[in-house]
Amino acid sequence: MADTLKEILLDSGRRPAVVSDFETLVDAEVSDKGGVSGAVVKTGFAAVKKIKPGIIPSAVDTLLPDFASALEPFYGDYRAQGGNDFGAYLSSRSDEASDALLSVTDSRAEKSSRDSIKKVYGKLRPNGKKNVEEALPRLGQLIDKHAAAV
Repeated sequence: MADTLKEILLDSGRRPAVVSDFETLVDAEVSDKGGVSGAVVKTGFAAVKKIKPGIIPSAVDTLLPDFASALEPFYGDYRAQGGNDFGAYLSSRSDEASDALLSVTDSRAEKSSRDSIKKVYGKLRPNGKKNVEEALPRLGQLIDKHAAAV
């Protein structure tokens, strides 16, 4: 039985479905954004996808090991507590969980050689924490779904 997020999410037989589910999650989160800041996110998201079609599944696949590592301490604690809703657990620790996930994307954006990607990320990053916090319930549910399939 898989005990770690890496074992659950990176299993070669499961990984394509995980990446697809994460892509769907990202699309849903962007689609749900409203107001002026939502328009900025949607515009930035569309620009990134136009700059490099297929970037979302590629980015998810590339970042998945780092995301799994960033969330591992939360997942271990959640399992130790006998939790049954990882989304609710992540939301209860939204400040720490969002910082952990954003440290992955911040590092990756900083290392990018593409100025266009850096520019778009720089515009989106100020609202990044709020956006990640809003996505935590869906993210946790997605992880619970794949953990249950183990």
